[in-house]
Amino acid sequence: MSVLNPLSKNLKVALIQIAAGADKAANLQKTGQFITKAVSNSTIGKIDLVMLPECFNSPYAVDQFRNYAEVIPGETTEFLSGLAKQHGIYLIGGSIPELDKSDDKIYNTSLTFNPQGEIIAKHRKVHLFDIDIPNGITFKESISLSGGDKASVFKLGDYGNVGLGICYDIRFPELASIAARSPNNSFAMFYPGAFNTTTGPLHWHLLARSRAVDNQVFTILCSPARDVNNGGYQAYGHSLVADPQGNIIAEAGEGEEIVYAELDQELIPKARTGIPVNFQRRFDVYPDYVSEGKAKVSDL
Repeated sequence: MSVLNPLSKNLKVALIQIAAGADKAANLQKTGQFITKAVSNSTIGKIDLVMLPECFNSPYAVDQFRNYAEVIPGETTEFLSGLAKQHGIYLIGGSIPELDKSDDKIYNTSLTFNPQGEIIAKHRKVHLFDIDIPNGITFKESISLSGGDKASVFKLGDYGNVGLGICYDIRFPELASIAARSPNNSFAMFYPGAFNTTTGPLHWHLLARSRAVDNQVFTILCSPARDVNNGGYQAYGHSLVADPQGNIIAEAGEGEEIVYAELDQELIPKARTGIPVNFQRRFDVYPDYVSEGKAKVSDL
């Protein structure tokens, strides 16, 4: 694919916005039901890719991540693999707490599966959500999680390349730049994320549109649903798709629902031809950290 047209054909996606409780088995069962519903009841034709939210199989709580952590492959890996194969879809499996037995560390990890149920990408959340907003929220993932050390870019079959981040990763534009710029030339960034009711209204839409406009790619965010009956972490919701010109073309509300969108292959060339930032960068003024090979990109 060319720099102007990195998406070879339209891609139809479904975002699964659901809330997770304390029962992992129940969380997985709900996930399976929603994926089946998304594929069976699609309003846009056959679905090519389904995306899940961050921490869809466990509570989003720093004191619970180790209790729910799994090795990969494990129970949730096999479950998602089976669903991808059953429905013949690409499946971006949100994220789960991963236990790495080699160092006994816990990572916030996203797996992507192809329609044959094979893992084609693994991303460990690079930037840990450690914040303290006065009169807002205090949350420190580093209490129990470790950060990944690589950007994630991978080939999504015949469609082209895509990049993958998790939640707080979206605030760091370098990961999206690595994915979008040559030689990777991705057509989309995917971010399972769980912004809260403080940071969500502030920056959720702004960051999605910014990463889309910065790189002239589709930006897809999938959030957990807000669970008002649960006194724990409250997700913002509003799973969405932003197009390469920063328009939000699909968006959820706060509750459990499925969002559908079709990524139109004509929109990236339109954006990149009209405003040709891809060809106007001044690497004589600032470094080209992507093409110079300084970026560490994950592989399987």
